[in-house]
Amino acid sequence: MWSSERHIRRLTLAGLLALVAACGFTPVYGPGGEASVLRNAVRATEPDTDLTFAFVRELEERLGRPSETRYDLDYVIATSEEGLAIDGSNNITRFSVSGTIDWTLTPSDGETVLLRGQETTFVSYSATGSTISTLESERDAQRRLATILADRVITRLLADAATLAR
Repeated sequence: MWSSERHIRRLTLAGLLALVAACGFTPVYGPGGEASVLRNAVRATEPDTDLTFAFVRELEERLGRPSETRYDLDYVIATSEEGLAIDGSNNITRFSVSGTIDWTLTPSDGETVLLRGQETTFVSYSATGSTISTLESERDAQRRLATILADRVITRLLADAATLAR
């Protein structure tokens, strides 16, 4: 019986792959993929904090450093922090950091907004160790927040890349 379930799963997967191939699916980074219009072409606003530096680093890691700048990505990141857990001595032992990024993509030679969006996420960190470990946990949370925000912005850019190629 286990063997027949495995066989059914394989047939289902093969059918799904055939269906995706039949609909004209092409990988976004593949040859002729729609992301080629963004590769090495997006210049983000200069970072001025650790959080924005981490955001731009993630952006450039995924899309490449801008060598042939065609688009400017302007963004504003806002964060807030709140305590989540309190111990018996009334000390906060866990924090949540929420982040929101408002962004716009414009051609580098124009003012017309091509794409815009807002992404929101959160991360948390523990404050139960020493002062040094708590500070490092907070910095790590900021880096994770920047990574998640960058991933969400990039996902939106890639999803709408076809409109940029026109």
